[in-house]
Order: sequence, then C-alpha cells, then structure tokens
Amino acid sequence: MNTGVKITAFAAALAATFGTAYGVGKGVGPLEEPKRAEHGEHAEAAPKEQSAGDGHGDHGKASAAELPGGLQVSEGGYTLDLETPTPPVGRSTLKFSVQDAAGKKVTAFTTEHGKELHFIVASRDLTVFRHLHPEKAPDGTWTVEADLPEAGGYKAFADFRPAAKGAKPLTLGVDLAVPGASAPKPLPAVAPTATVDGYQVRLGGTLDPGKAGELRLTVTKGGKPVTDLEPYLGAYGHLVALRQGDLAYLHVHPNEGGPGPDVSFTATAPSPGTYRLFLDFQHEGKVRTAAFTVKAGATGATPAPSADASETADHDAAGHTHG
Repeated sequence: MNTGVKITAFAAALAATFGTAYGVGKGVGPLEEPKRAEHGEHAEAAPKEQSAGDGHGDHGKASAAELPGGLQVSEGGYTLDLETPTPPVGRSTLKFSVQDAAGKKVTAFTTEHGKELHFIVASRDLTVFRHLHPEKAPDGTWTVEADLPEAGGYKAFADFRPAAKGAKPLTLGVDLAVPGASAPKPLPAVAPTATVDGYQVRLGGTLDPGKAGELRLTVTKGGKPVTDLEPYLGAYGHLVALRQGDLAYLHVHPNEGGPGPDVSFTATAPSPGTYRLFLDFQHEGKVRTAAFTVKAGATGATPAPSADASETADHDAAGHTHG
C-alpha cells in the first residue's frame, strides 16, 4: 500500500458541508467550550467556498440544494440496490449493487484509497458500526459478510466513484432491518477519551455548525504515545461521522502527518445536534475503532467529542469491527 497520504473528504451541504481533513504532528490540548455559531440562531447557512461531494477524491463545490451524504438512495443517476434488506441476527451475507439510470448494474468504479467501493453499516442507535470491504462479481453484484448482533434498524452506506467519464464521488444510503424484538440503546455519555484493546484515544477540539473546526486525536498505549501507526486505506487515520436521527454521513482522511501519535481533521457540522464519530486506526497489523459522541452547537451544550470508555474497552463487544 502506498503510505503517502492524500486528502479526501465526504463533504455535504444542505446548510453546510461537513468539512475537509488533514493530519498534524503537534500536541492535542483539552476539548474547548464552543463559541456560538455565527450564521444565525440555528447556524444553518453554509460557507460559500468549501469542498463538497459525497465520496473520496476531488469533490468540487457545494450547492445549496445538495443534501449531506448518505441521506439519499439515489443521486446523480445512480441508485444503491440492497438485495438483502432483512438479514437475520448474527453473521449473514449482504448483497447489493449500484445501478445506473437505465437500471443496469455498474461494474466499473474508480479505485480510491485502495478500494473500488467502501461499505459501512451502522445501527440506527449508532452503537453498532461496521466498516466492511465487499467483493464485486463480474456482473456488478457486491457481497460481504456482516455481523449484526441485535435486531433492529440499521443503515448501509456505499461510498464510491463510478468510472464513467465525469462521474463524481457519491455516498448513497439505504435502510435495512434485522427482524426481532429490539430496543434502541442510548448513546454513550460525553467524555474526552475512548479506550479500545488497551489503546487510549484522546479527542480534542470542537465541532461547530456552519463553521470549520479542528478535531485532534492522539493515540497512546500504556501511557506512551504510539508513534508507529500503520497506513490503513492509504492514511494513518480514517474517520466516519454520523448525525443522530437521520444518520447524515461524513467520511474524511488526513493528508499529512503521522505515523502518530496525532491525527487531525477539520470538520464543519451541517447543523446543531448530536454526532457519533468512529476513528479507525491500524497498529501491529490490526485495525481498531475508537467511538466518540459529539454535541455540536446546541445552546448550553458542550460540543466535546466524547466516548464512553467502558463501552469501547472491548472492541468487538462494542460493535465496531472491520471486514
């Protein structure tokens, strides 16, 4: 894998883009109290000049008519077709395809960050997260094994760029449901650190609606900085953010810095509210995920990226795995 790091961002904008990403090698300070948004009472106005789009790569400019990534099953003439919308509890096979405007399965995609397509499944309550790597058949059908531990609602995201001339990066989202009795879980409480497999990840900075802010993550183990993070999908850190409620989607990569202990992202929330962040990092040959809860822009609330250390202490039990 090429260890060079490239900038990518899944930006989006109904009112503002989520942001762009980059890596740094400086220290991370404590989480800061936010300033009130500067774009009106609800901070819904987007900056005019920000990168936009829904997938990896070069994204162009945001349009006020665009929605945040992952909210649509069809966009730009492409549709995400999930052939297995009601998988059983436990490990099962998911099948899907991307169809063009004529209803034909797309077979040619642009490889970005080592993959033609990135596939993510998250539970509606944001306590289960799966970053999966499906395989494509010659006819354009994608197949992947997924462990969905509990009944309830989930959402699947396909992040890709068709190889067709002029095609832009897209992130499409589709609902799926695991049959059975279910009860949504509350999000973990706000806290500045997450613990996963003996690693501690501290998250500093702010996430503000309509205003770019820096999110800085520092990885340590046994109290010592991890300075030999390994490239994962062409970067030293890989971040997905989902908005509570509609699961609007953000996906970014750092472009500089590394190999640790610090990884940094710049992000703009599209609205006030609660977000769940999932940071993937690789060390000693294994990918791990640190999960955080972030409150952005709510009056009287601290937009402090956070994680429940007990919830993330056991990586697999916490519902964050890779395929």
